[in-house]
Amino acid sequence: MLHGFKLLLPALIPSWRFFDTIGPSPRIEFALLHEAQAVAVWQEFRPRPARLSFGQMLLRMVWNPRWNQSLYLVSCAERLMANPTAQSEREIMERIMAEHADASEPWLQFRLVFVSRQGEGMREDITFTSPVYRREAA
Repeated sequence: MLHGFKLLLPALIPSWRFFDTIGPSPRIEFALLHEAQAVAVWQEFRPRPARLSFGQMLLRMVWNPRWNQSLYLVSCAERLMANPTAQSEREIMERIMAEHADASEPWLQFRLVFVSRQGEGMREDITFTSPVYRREAA
């Protein structure tokens, strides 16, 4: 039984050596616009909750499809930075449109922002800004 536990332990507690490098993860920000050339007011797409109860944390370990989709979008954003493709851009844009289908603004734009610590403060680097898209539902 002890041998079986030793085999199961790495799956339960993964090693940080699993990752090649650990760096900042891109944040996806979006803006819903009234006009195609309007000045954007950016909002973070699916921000993390400020607090979770212990019960919510336990439930999220078993069932959390929204977070899984958010991780997929981070993967799309990382691919968009490493090797830009229309498919990665479209995946991000379509998910934002679907989540804000009831918004009245007819235009949408998103950008990728890398946040990192710089001394005592935070630094934001905008690495990608999409074209402005016309929302079909608007």
